[in-house]
Amino acid sequence: MEHTLFHYNAEVVSVYDGDTCRVNIDLGLGIWVHNESIRLHRINAPEVRGQEREQGLKSRDYLRDLIEGKAIVLQTIQDSKGKYGRYLGEIWLEMDGEYKCVNDLLVEHDFAEYKDY
Repeated sequence: MEHTLFHYNAEVVSVYDGDTCRVNIDLGLGIWVHNESIRLHRINAPEVRGQEREQGLKSRDYLRDLIEGKAIVLQTIQDSKGKYGRYLGEIWLEMDGEYKCVNDLLVEHDFAEYKDY
């Protein structure tokens, strides 16, 4: 298991593609960080541009339907942004009384694949 840093309550503001979204993060004590870009860790989804566009749009739309505008738990992987200005994270969503990893759901439904990077 990879070393993780923290778990945060957060709200999903928008979904760019099947593995990137923007969230408002509750740091606690009434302190929020707004509109942070999150790259979903361990997975890769098709791009919404170029040759993968059709599958990329399906992946994006699935993720939008699943999490956009919803409360989530964000599990960070690193304490700094990567080269594209995004934090790496796992997103957990409460579904039917239990938390499910959205990263894994994308793979299970063929909207992304696991990838080491």
